[in-house]
This record gives sequence, C-alpha cells and structure tokens, in this order.
Amino acid sequence: MIVLFKNLWPIINEERGVYVVYITGDIHGDISRLKNKALRKLKKNDFLIICGDFGFIWNGSVKERKILKWIGNRRYNVLFVEGGHDNYRLICEYPEKEWNGGIVHEISGKLKHLCRGNIFNIENETFFAFGGGDGANPDDKFPEYDWWEESLPVADTFDKARDNLGKYNNTVDYVVTHQPSPKIKAALSKKESEPTGLDLFFNELREKCTYKKWFFGAVHINKIIPPAEISLFDALSKTGENGIIAGKKKRNYNW
Repeated sequence: MIVLFKNLWPIINEERGVYVVYITGDIHGDISRLKNKALRKLKKNDFLIICGDFGFIWNGSVKERKILKWIGNRRYNVLFVEGGHDNYRLICEYPEKEWNGGIVHEISGKLKHLCRGNIFNIENETFFAFGGGDGANPDDKFPEYDWWEESLPVADTFDKARDNLGKYNNTVDYVVTHQPSPKIKAALSKKESEPTGLDLFFNELREKCTYKKWFFGAVHINKIIPPAEISLFDALSKTGENGIIAGKKKRNYNW
C-alpha cells in the first residue's frame, strides 16, 4: 500500500514482534522528512528503506555526525541505497559488515547503507539493493549538490551482483534502487539519453530476474507503474500490500 506520511496512521501494525518494512523515496538531507509525526508510529525494530539520495553523508562535519547519530538512535531501522547525489567516497569510509545475508556500511546505530548488488533477508523476504545513478546534471531544486563519478557502478560491481542473484536463482521479493530501468525512465521522462552501464544492467535485471516489486526514487514522483514498478518520492510504501497513489503530482526529474 502506498500512502503519504500524513495518511500512514491507519496502516501501522501495532502487533509486537511483527516488524514491518516501509520504503520511501529521496530525502536529500531533509531532516523534516524523518521528523514527521506519522513516522513516530513506527514501532521498535521496524524498517524504513530510502531509495537513494539520502543526503545526510556529505562533508563529515560535526553537525552532520550529530544528525547521523540522531537517525541511528531511532527505534526503527533506517536503511538506504545511495543515489546520484550522495558522497559515495565518504560513505565507503564507514566500516563494512555482513548483515542479514549481505554487506552494509555501518553508519551509526540502526542506520546502515545497503551496499550495491547485495541481497538482504529482512522479515523473511529478500531485497536486492543496487544504488547509484547519473547525477552529473543536477536539477534546479538541488543546485548545490555535486556528483562523484563513483556514483555510477563499475563492471566488477555488476559481476558481483550477477553472482549474488544467481545464488537465489535470479528471484527475489523486492528490488530497491535509486534509478529505474531505462524503459521506465523513458516512459516517465519522455526523453532519450545515452545508456550508461547501469542502464544496461537494469535492462538485464528486468529481463532475467523475477521480483514482486521494484522500488526506485530518482524520478521524484509517487506513481505505480504496472505491473511491478513503484516510483516513490514523499510517499511511503508498505511491502506486502498494494494500493493506489495518494501523493502529490509530478516533481522534478533527477537523474
């Protein structure tokens, strides 16, 4: 089910011991998104996954570290894949650890970065995470955001991802990325661009893998694209449920 944060109240599962996985779109370092009253209803050890452009790991300042500590102290887990406007070099300085079947960067407390190409077992479901994106031409809404070439994965990363997917017979419950596949990107943006290695890999992923839903955040809109893709911005999706978008209209594109 997909709802705006303000409409989240009715769908929170209050049963203790049953943890729920929620997914949302780009945050771009906007702390107000994590202070919304609705998120206060997430119970201990629930999960919130952010589809790229997390934005809180930027310059390593004292203020930034305090914010990361605050996020890591939430009673629910905060997980994210990186986007096209994240300081990937700085993210990679955090310690790596095996977690729930995959590799993460441990940022602070319950805050973790899901490393590219890994598959994670969360609440008896599998999540294939693959962040990164082409943010070389930032949009007008975030003109201060730079782009690192490491935001686009290299061949070795794709190979590792293929190996991990092969261990699961190319079948997972959910795919979580920043960018969508090129077909979905073209349908939503109505423009063509030279394909990157990431685009080609996502084409392959879409053709060869089986999944229930593919979540992404780069487009900055809330929209269900049948049969299985879900674009998220300021809306929230609860895994295991379907619904219709109740979000705002189209926002700026951001790849």
